[in-house]
Amino acid sequence: MSDIYRSAIQARISRLPPSIPHYPDQSDDEQAEAADSLGSLPSQSRSSAVRATRRAPNPSFSPLSASAFFDQASQVEVPASGLDVRVWYTPPRFADGSVIVCIHGAGYSGLSFACFAREVTERSKGECGVLSMDLRGHGRTTRLDGRGPEAEDLSIETLVSDLVNLIKVVFPDARAAPALLLIGHSLGGPICVDACPFLQAANYKVTGVAALDIVEEFTLEALPLMHSLLNARREGFDSQEDAIEWHVRTNVIRNPDSARVSIPGTIVPGPADSPWAYIWRTPLRLTAPYWTNWFTGLSSKFLSARAARLLVLAGTERLDRALMIGQMQGKFQLEVMQGVGHMLHEDDPTHLAEVIVEFWRRNERVVQGIKKVGEQ
Repeated sequence: MSDIYRSAIQARISRLPPSIPHYPDQSDDEQAEAADSLGSLPSQSRSSAVRATRRAPNPSFSPLSASAFFDQASQVEVPASGLDVRVWYTPPRFADGSVIVCIHGAGYSGLSFACFAREVTERSKGECGVLSMDLRGHGRTTRLDGRGPEAEDLSIETLVSDLVNLIKVVFPDARAAPALLLIGHSLGGPICVDACPFLQAANYKVTGVAALDIVEEFTLEALPLMHSLLNARREGFDSQEDAIEWHVRTNVIRNPDSARVSIPGTIVPGPADSPWAYIWRTPLRLTAPYWTNWFTGLSSKFLSARAARLLVLAGTERLDRALMIGQMQGKFQLEVMQGVGHMLHEDDPTHLAEVIVEFWRRNERVVQGIKKVGEQ
């Protein structure tokens, strides 16, 4: 691992203090929304007694309704995956519009793309719809058999199958379906890259694939530090506002408005014997056996995708050898965003939406017979 990359990870650790139905009544929905981020992390002593005092909620960090960012929300039953999948969706306003499919990173939820979705709708003037899903074991996606997160298979093969199966349910007629642009943040990157050929084989049109702040070599080298990172995180919160404020104060998410809509989806009410009112929805420690599986082979599969390719990185240009060669050969578009952290789609959704919409326009509206960016 490069000294620069290791230092960046360690610096982040050191900063951490120990047809879809419309929205139902939002007061009930928002409380149920407390569902989904980086797992139950026992770095601090566990107390079986409820804490005597809890911080009063800070109204400056009160949750925001997802209905301000997506037109529709639904639970979509996907029998082939055995899941009831939460889907957030703003359809394109025109019959020949495209749909950007957004896949979040481990521990987060589909609402991490909420601010981005609204920006895309505005900048594409409604020509681009946005569909964002909660992955298996995340957010408000549940198993049809009712089993808990300890039963989840979070291998890359299963996660890819879940995405493909969902697309087949939402858009059952592949030839009449809108063109799809797949965007994945962190873990979502390899899911989108791997799903691309399966969707194309099923006759769906995939305009492009975009990976957000994920590079195979550096990610695999950083995995040994993940347990230290998890150890430094709080294991629970006194309120939804407390969780939102913690993410903003520690710069995990630098955009308070995005945190206010996305973070309630990363936590759930704690059990009766918990000292915390809210705990993490997704126990990331249980996913450790899958970490290497998620990212191995990502660079080569990204470069071989039969669609336009975009890689967006946060802060600095960090490419492994395969990507360096691919960039010199013009196999993909590279964008580096400044002033953002790992959660770049939340930190600066406006800039990212500009990049994505321009990428979509360049590759979706290409004259027939001319190769798209990233194609050979």
